[in-house]
Amino acid sequence: MPRTRNPLDGRTAVVTGAARGLGAAMARELSSRGMKVALLGREERTLRQVRDELPGEGGCWEVDVTDDEGLAETGADIRARLGPPSVVVANAGVAEGGPFAGSDPAVWRRVIEVNLIGSAATARTFIGDLTATGGCFLQVASLASIGSAPMMSAYCASKAGVESFAHSLRAEMAHRHVAVCIAYINWTDTDMIRGVDEHAVLRELRGHMPPPARKVYPVEHVARRLVDAVERRRPSVYVPGWLRATQLVRGAMPPVVTALSRRELPRLAAAEPFEATGLLGAGGLADQAAARSRRTS
Repeated sequence: MPRTRNPLDGRTAVVTGAARGLGAAMARELSSRGMKVALLGREERTLRQVRDELPGEGGCWEVDVTDDEGLAETGADIRARLGPPSVVVANAGVAEGGPFAGSDPAVWRRVIEVNLIGSAATARTFIGDLTATGGCFLQVASLASIGSAPMMSAYCASKAGVESFAHSLRAEMAHRHVAVCIAYINWTDTDMIRGVDEHAVLRELRGHMPPPARKVYPVEHVARRLVDAVERRRPSVYVPGWLRATQLVRGAMPPVVTALSRRELPRLAAAEPFEATGLLGAGGLADQAAARSRRTS
C-alpha cells in the first residue's frame, strides 16, 4: 500500500513555553514530523539552543504570552517568515505551591496570568490562522484540571480554567473546522518537577497520591503522545492513559480530598511547617525575573 502523507508535513506550528521541558520536546517532535516550528518563550538564549537542535526549519521569538501587543507583533512575524500556523500549542505555564493564606499576591496572580490568560491570549492571536488552515489548537491542561489539591490553589484554578476555556472554544469553533484538543498530563520529567522533593508542601502532596499517580513520565514520551493527538485531531489526550478514568469520578474527588486533608495537614504541618515555594523550576524563575524587569522598565 502507498504510504499516507503525514498531515503535519510542511505546515507551521507555534509552541509557547518552548525554551525547555515539554515545550522544547514538543517542538522537536513536531519538527521531526516535517513541521516548521515557531518557538515562543521568555529565554532567548535557551530558545535559540532549542531552535538549533530542530531537525527542520524553525525560528524563535522572545515574548510574554500575557502581552497582547507583543503576541500580535510576534504572530505577524511568524506569518511572514514561516507561514500561517496550522498547529498552536498553548503550553506556557508556571506553578507555585504553599498555603493560600500566606501566599504572595503577585506570585499567585502571575500563575493565573501565564497559565490561563496566556493561553487565551495565544488562542486569540492565532485563531484566524487556524480558521484559515483548518488547524488544531492544543491546550496543555493537567490532572489538576480534574481534581484540585490543597496548597496548589493558583495552579489548580488556572488549569481548571484552561480546561473550561478549551471546551468553550471547541464548541465555538467546531463549525469552522478548527480542532481543539485538551491534554491532561500528570508528573512529567521537567526541571519544574525535579525540584519537587525540595519543598515539603509538594513532597507531601505527591507522597499522599496513590502509587500509579506518583510516577514521573519521560518528557519525550509525553510529547509524542500529545503530537499524535494533534495529528489525529483528537478532542483529548491523557498521559498516562488511566487519567481518563478520573473523569468518571471527578464529582466525588473534592470531598475525598477534603477529608484526607482535614486528617493529614495538621499532622504534616506540625512535623514541618509548609512554606511557599515561589515560582517553580528554572523556567518559572526566568519568567519571574523577566516579568519583574518588564514592570520596572
